[in-house]
Amino acid sequence: MMILRYSAASPYARKIRVAAELLGLAQRIEIVAASTADPNDSLRRQNPLGKIPTLVLEDGSALYDSRVIAEYLDHLGGGRLIPADPSRRFEVLRLQALGDGVNDAALLIRYETATRRPELRDQDAIDLQQGKIDRALATLEAAPPSGPVDLGQIAVACALGYLDLRFEGAWRARYPKLVGWLDTFEKMVPAFAATKA
Repeated sequence: MMILRYSAASPYARKIRVAAELLGLAQRIEIVAASTADPNDSLRRQNPLGKIPTLVLEDGSALYDSRVIAEYLDHLGGGRLIPADPSRRFEVLRLQALGDGVNDAALLIRYETATRRPELRDQDAIDLQQGKIDRALATLEAAPPSGPVDLGQIAVACALGYLDLRFEGAWRARYPKLVGWLDTFEKMVPAFAATKA
């Protein structure tokens, strides 16, 4: 059995959990929490970066980060989330990059506001990351994802879920089409609600 090292709040781990469910692979993966801050957690031996998600394969080797894990699972699951046709494939991968990029920026804001003392916070750094999120969401609002559920849509949904979790859904007031898209996605993909932190 494979082992997914994860944190319930991680949008990247959530992406993998949703993908595994849609690919029919969830029963082949044991979900094991990891503490990225604990130097004694075996995560650091499994992934020298000490990051989640990390997928430990049956032979003991490990895959990381979420993009590599998703590609591997999609390969195992018959290529249903990342199309083989180049015209569709790179659109899906671009959408995944956009969703993951929102997560990257949101995590940097979270670290700046949750771990630094208020007098040490860098508002310029926060504003820089917020600008990335705002531009990405405006792009998605102008053209919400469409078509069959794919890895790009999963990544975007997990990014929006992370914004709901950590920033109280403040994005929702400005992006009504995206809210509607996420509501539809959640109804179509029960694994999304099932993996909510």
